[in-house]
Amino acid sequence: MSITRRAATLGGLSLLAGTSASTVSRAELGSFLGIGEGLEDFILATDAYIFGYPLVTMETTRRVITNVADPIGTRGPMGQIIKLRQYPDASFRDVTAPNADTLYTTAFFDVGKEPWVLSIPDMKGRYALFPMLDGWTTVFQVPGKRTTGTGTQTYAVTGPGWKGTLPAGVKEYKSPTNIVWLLGRIYCTGTPEDYAEVHKLQDEFKLVPLSSYGKPYMPPAGTVDPSIDMKTAVREQVNRMDAVAYFTLLCKLMKENPPAAVDAPQLAKFASIGIVPGQDFDATKLKADFVKRVPEVGFDRIMLQFKINKDVKDENGWAYTTKTGIYGTDYLMRALVTAIGLGANRPQDAVYPTSMKDGEGKKYNGANKYVMRFSEGQLPPAEGFWSLTMYDASYFFVNNPLNRYSISARQNLKSNPDGSTDLYIQKDPPGADKESNWLPAPPGDFILMLRMYWPDESDPSIIDGSWKIPPVKKV
Repeated sequence: MSITRRAATLGGLSLLAGTSASTVSRAELGSFLGIGEGLEDFILATDAYIFGYPLVTMETTRRVITNVADPIGTRGPMGQIIKLRQYPDASFRDVTAPNADTLYTTAFFDVGKEPWVLSIPDMKGRYALFPMLDGWTTVFQVPGKRTTGTGTQTYAVTGPGWKGTLPAGVKEYKSPTNIVWLLGRIYCTGTPEDYAEVHKLQDEFKLVPLSSYGKPYMPPAGTVDPSIDMKTAVREQVNRMDAVAYFTLLCKLMKENPPAAVDAPQLAKFASIGIVPGQDFDATKLKADFVKRVPEVGFDRIMLQFKINKDVKDENGWAYTTKTGIYGTDYLMRALVTAIGLGANRPQDAVYPTSMKDGEGKKYNGANKYVMRFSEGQLPPAEGFWSLTMYDASYFFVNNPLNRYSISARQNLKSNPDGSTDLYIQKDPPGADKESNWLPAPPGDFILMLRMYWPDESDPSIIDGSWKIPPVKKV
């Protein structure tokens, strides 16, 4: 991604938001953006857009995923577990950058009225993790093989204001917000036999309100709202919102999903543009002459983080960060991860290097053929698993004759005589002798993502930088 004058100006907005002087003057910015008076408020509005992007996206995701009467496919009502029985395919649009290595076992539930109890069965040593995200996309707890083992476990997820006594053997996980997203992942090889084994495990999961724990429980049917757009991708729905609708929803959501205490200084600045936690949005304080530009510029600032955020590493054409899952006050990073990979784990559980360009810095395109070579003993070091996933330019799976959306060790990769391993990234088949190592590409532009679940923390490790990702080279 090249730094254009527009991108540089957007980067300058970040500087001007916290300093009185910059190489990019306020007058230049105002002129460039078509804003006369009110540039300071415009900067605040784009800051507020970035701040609220995760919460608005989570709510939009929740509405789409839960807008059904009964669990079916990738969707299920509030408080009911969704059990994906096979990997998502190229038609999947609910979440950007899905994976094709684990069977999602997920649920949205509201802990505002009472806690919910999650019962996890004996996973029999299988790799799995069950991160719990609050409304702001923070992973506040993550039971699973790495952290709590694979035995039987029972947790009560409680709301931010709940106080009470739990049954014996039930451990409390307190959510910072009322909205909770259980985004469980169970590793599966994808064979019919392994699908069946994972299906048995999924069927043993239970999620019930605390008042029904230990009693027969039949979840009520979900309520279907016909006004909810069930076809347009969530990110596109969020990006289409005008500033008034966006901030109105944000303020409504903050009433039941309070920001963290560390957010107070940032939120204090937003009061002047009508955004106050616990109150409805006051649209009269947002100037009409720039309101249309806020979503566009706010989202551009989010995506610009690929280039300017100091915590995004750029190595051999691969951009990645180890600042996922827990964000503190890094609102730009939180928004970026929401935009390109909603539901990202903590780095100890997964790191997601992403590549939009080859080793020479040129954009990927299916008109070319590429090779990614791992030297002997240098395949991605991960305790859980690793995979390389193909996405189109919008971070969705690419349709292909093999229905192969990622490649990993489960493809029984063939090594070269010198012990190295080549992955063939191209549109057309590379030949029968190389098909096991082939990741099909689309005809047009594409993006690659290298997933490393439970990355090694000892040498070599991507977390401390001692393991380097090899470049993808054009043939």
